[in-house]
Amino acid sequence: MTSTAGDRPTRPRGPAWAGRNYSLLTTAAIVTGLGANGSLIAAAFAVLDAGGDGGDVGLVAASRTLPLVVFLLIGGAVADRLPRHRVMVAANGLNCLSQAVFAALVLTGEPRLWQMMLLTALGGTGQAFFSPAAEGMLMSSVEGDQAGRAFALFRMATQGAALGGAALGGALVAAVGPGWVLAVDAAAFALAGALRAFLDVGHIRPRAPGGGLLADLREGWREFTGRPWLWGIVVQFSIANAVVAAADAVYGPLVARDSLGGAGPWGLALAAFGAGTVAGALLMTRWRPRRLLLAGTLCVFPLALPSAALAVPVPVGVLYAVMFVAGATVEVFGVSWMTALHQEIPEDKLSRVSAYDWFGSVSLVPLATALAGPAEAAFGRTGSLWGCAALVVLVTALVLLVPDVRTLTRRTGRTSVPRLPSADAESPVGGLG
Repeated sequence: MTSTAGDRPTRPRGPAWAGRNYSLLTTAAIVTGLGANGSLIAAAFAVLDAGGDGGDVGLVAASRTLPLVVFLLIGGAVADRLPRHRVMVAANGLNCLSQAVFAALVLTGEPRLWQMMLLTALGGTGQAFFSPAAEGMLMSSVEGDQAGRAFALFRMATQGAALGGAALGGALVAAVGPGWVLAVDAAAFALAGALRAFLDVGHIRPRAPGGGLLADLREGWREFTGRPWLWGIVVQFSIANAVVAAADAVYGPLVARDSLGGAGPWGLALAAFGAGTVAGALLMTRWRPRRLLLAGTLCVFPLALPSAALAVPVPVGVLYAVMFVAGATVEVFGVSWMTALHQEIPEDKLSRVSAYDWFGSVSLVPLATALAGPAEAAFGRTGSLWGCAALVVLVTALVLLVPDVRTLTRRTGRTSVPRLPSADAESPVGGLG
């Protein structure tokens, strides 16, 4: 029996919540994840190939972090004021241009250190404007009680792209040199920007005229500080991320060199952590904890395990297992955190709140990595690593003292987002109940 097009039932190509915006955002994130993670390796080797040393590699890396910290809050305010997809496309354009010039310098001659630092700083500036806009756009693209699953799948895709990008980037740097990897990253930003240009922002209510950038920043600060669970967890992770970064970037390679067999085993350990994040995201496509922040925060405690394992140090097989568990459990927190933000923060303030979140996540990392050497001289490497583990446990235990962290529960839908009292309200600003 034949059927006509009019008789044929239409079947959705994906889940009902995976609309056009979500699909575009996920695809674009995979593209940039593949390119950007390879370019981090390429940039380091470009510095070394130009005659630089480890200190020069650190300067180039810091050149990216500094503008990221400086411009994040402004980027969040801009993303809540302008159409978010335009901010994202403009940021992708800046990243594309900076990486293309970086690639050209590497391919045609010997780039100077100041040139590489400047171009990397432009990339960090683009990231500062892109990240709050992207997170706000993603959260506004999902509705209903499937938000947690949507965020889990998105994070699983991006974590997988990060793993693949790092592996592919390392192989390409060895095969064709860092310049071509940087050029591929520039092309990835161009493609991702083109995809993001097709995002639909018609569902986002236009901002009312009036006020200015400073007023927007003050409003975002009030939204942030008026929710104890929000600022408490951001402070927690500002410290946890800093000490984990110090352990991974400074102590980990040293322990690997002295006790684990060199760079190869350490690279596999980092890959095991990445694989764990993919597994954790996969778990969260099925598990929907009722107390979002309690479940997520309890899963942060294992983040102390890698530092403790390096302090011992344990055999490499045990280290791989520890890194995998830490990656999986911290991803449970990541999905729970995004779901809580999606549920509790008004849509028109998502990017500003996201900017404060990002700011807390990265602001102490340069300081911690800079102090890692002096700390090792003062307390020894083993003592410093145990200190890193203890700080993760301490700040995580302290944040559990915040009532909303223990009691905030998952709701269905996103139709009634709690808003804080207006600036002229007589009642004091309080946390969510």
